Order: sequence, then structure tokens, then C-alpha cells
Amino acid sequence: MFPLALRAARSWRPARWGVAAGAAVLTVLAVGLPTAVIPNQLFARSVATPWWGYPVLAFTAVLAGMLLATYVRTGIRTDGGEEAHAPGERRASRLGTVGGLLSFFAVGCPVCNKLVLLVLGTSGALSVWQPLQPVLAVASLALLAFAVVRRLAGEVACPVTA
Repeated sequence: MFPLALRAARSWRPARWGVAAGAAVLTVLAVGLPTAVIPNQLFARSVATPWWGYPVLAFTAVLAGMLLATYVRTGIRTDGGEEAHAPGERRASRLGTVGGLLSFFAVGCPVCNKLVLLVLGTSGALSVWQPLQPVLAVASLALLAFAVVRRLAGEVACPVTA
């Protein structure tokens, strides 16, 4: 599946890469600002961002940008006049969504998350949630990568001619 995904990505036109880059920037802002990985005036962190938070945010942005770019119309249509969709597209979409949400929780401040505080309290957020965040980060990146590879491979494995 991975070689097919690479082949599909190599066939992208510059406009599609532009969409991927724009979506990556928006992802950095959507995840990085509210979690205060990117310091700003609206949000603050009580616990410093861990060293791995920055690469996770960067990889999340790249993968989310590529995933979102796979939804750009390619001009390939079925006989009914609608653009072709690869089998399993809905599953890949759900995996990408879950991966993005997990990434948000992975890089966020453990004691700034109201849900975590409500369920675990402050001490639980630091003793239970914070050690789980790197695991969430790896899971989120794995889900996003799988969704991207699946969507890209579907573009090549199931070509539809006009």
C-alpha cells in the first residue's frame, strides 16, 4: 500500500501541494494555539511543553495537510458525473479525524484540559494523564499516517477513467 501512496503523491500537481501546505499551516494554528505549544496571548500553559510536543505538532500538520489535500477534486469522474471515491474512504476519514483529535490531547497541557481535570483531578492529570500523552502522540501520528497512506493508495489502486 505504501508504494502506491508514494506514486499517488508524486503525481500531485502544484495546486494540490499548495492545498496541503495551507492545510498544514491551519493545522499548526488550530492545534498549536489553543494548546499553547505556540505561545500566544489567549492561551497559557501551566506545564511546559515537552520536547516531543514540537515534532508531534509538525508531523501532525504535515500528515493532516496531506490528508486534507486528498479531498481536493482531481477531475476524474465516473460515468454518472461524480468524482470517483476509493473504497474504504469513510474509514480513512474517521481514522484521520480521531488521529487529529488525539494529537490535540497529546500536545495539550495536562492540567489545562478541563475534561482531564474533571475526571482525574490535578494530581491525576499529572500522574496519570501526562505519562499517557506520548502514547497518545504516537497513536495519533500512526492513525494519521495510516489514513493518508490509505487515501493516497486508493487514488492509484482504483483509477477511474472518464
